[in-house]
Amino acid sequence: MFETKSLTFVSYKTKNTIMIRLNVFISVEDVNRAKVLDAAKELTASSLQEDGCIAYDVFESATRPNVLLICETWKDSVALADHSKGASFVKNIAILQEFATVKLEKFEF
Repeated sequence: MFETKSLTFVSYKTKNTIMIRLNVFISVEDVNRAKVLDAAKELTASSLQEDGCIAYDVFESATRPNVLLICETWKDSVALADHSKGASFVKNIAILQEFATVKLEKFEF
């Protein structure tokens, strides 16, 4: 770990492990925004408790009120696969997909 004047950088990469970052962009109409945001927050809270979750948060766009972003980092593909089978994921992703448009970006590092 090293520090600059305003930022702290931490390296999470471990030997022979490919970590996964997902950026989940959610476009939602105003009428469904509260329901979708509640589902995203519930998913975030439960995901942070899961083994292999490095980081997980939901963000609201400062420039486009109809856009949310879930940014998540997983230790490896096994942890991500386990996450996608969990009850909270299944419940909340169904809400997101029913009431919003979801776009996924996946990065391995």
